[in-house]
Order: sequence, then C-alpha cells, then structure tokens
Amino acid sequence: MKVILGLLLVTALCSVSFLHAAPEGIPASYPLKTCAVSGEAFGGEMGKPVKVTHEGTDVYLCCKSCLKDFKADPAKYVKMVKDAAAKK
Repeated sequence: MKVILGLLLVTALCSVSFLHAAPEGIPASYPLKTCAVSGEAFGGEMGKPVKVTHEGTDVYLCCKSCLKDFKADPAKYVKMVKDAAAKK
C-alpha cells in the first residue's frame, strides 16, 4: 500500500511541474507567458519562439514575423518584460 501511495505522489508531483513548465526554448523564469508583440502563445502554429536581446533584456517572440514590430519600438517590449518581472 505504501508503494502505491508513493507512486501516486510522485506521479502527481511530476504532473504539476509539467503543467507549469515553460514552453520549449523559453526559461521558466521568463515573466511573460505570451509573445510581447502579438499576444500569441509560444510554440503554437508559428513554430519555435524567437529570442531577441535589447540593452541586456531578453524578449521572446512567437515567430520571426514579430521581429519587424519589435524593431520598430524595442523599448516598448522591453518595458513589458521588465514590468511583468517586477510583478512576480
């Protein structure tokens, strides 16, 4: 009985950590859960997220198409990341 309860506990803990895992290619510490530019989820139809760094701050975008908008106003998106990190 103890073995079964132990296995159930391990399974439950693994499931919880999996549910809170960051999308592939994005650190778990990254404060945004969606693309700063489009608001789309990471790892969706657009493929792997794109990492850009501006003045030392990493910003993850859902796809290469968002790069144009990011480059037009990078400070706006860096601020979004910093504001979200400050709230954590």
